[in-house]
Amino acid sequence: MPIRVLIADDNPVVRAGLVALLAATDDLRVVAQARDGREALRLTRLHAPDVILLDVRMPGVDGISALPHLVTLAPVLMLTYSREAGTVRETLLLGAGGYLVHGEFTADDLTRAVRDVRAGRAQFTASAATALLEELRASSQPQRSMASSTERMHNSVTHGLSSREVEIMDLIASGMNNQQIAAACFISEKTVKNHINRIFAKLHTPTRSEAIARWLGTARPGVSGHG
Repeated sequence: MPIRVLIADDNPVVRAGLVALLAATDDLRVVAQARDGREALRLTRLHAPDVILLDVRMPGVDGISALPHLVTLAPVLMLTYSREAGTVRETLLLGAGGYLVHGEFTADDLTRAVRDVRAGRAQFTASAATALLEELRASSQPQRSMASSTERMHNSVTHGLSSREVEIMDLIASGMNNQQIAAACFISEKTVKNHINRIFAKLHTPTRSEAIARWLGTARPGVSGHG
């Protein structure tokens, strides 16, 4: 059975272009088009799509307002011109399964993203992933004391973490799961797991929570556990 797609975008030219792209594949079929979030919710209940392509900015009910309601009905892939870091972060916190910025993906990228989001695999275009990474780093910075920053630098040098391992450990400390880290770094989840295993071995920590505590300098000396 083809994957049933609903497109929500206030621009009729964008909607027509997306319909043409998706119609070129045998396993994807557009079942409805909406002009705002309210219509997207009504048509989603009516047509029960497998995936929703949702714009951020629309008149009336915008994509962010509709998103919490839509994600309870079907996986949502944000498809928009908006690349602000705060917007990317907010949509992901509200349950979006991916974020594509117009102009940064090909027809093949789009069809693959639709399939992946339906299967529960996150997809991001480059600027969205970069914006998310910068937002996570910025939001975590005020929470770190000078001692924590010093401890982090000390750990990276003392335990011999590579630049990629430092990046991944920062993402772990920000609260991202393996799937989100894989999408942000453009690597597979298996590669993420391999990096995490090496990081934990170098930090001499058996758990994620203990690794984060040691990384941010909040672990008590000589104390280890399995919490």
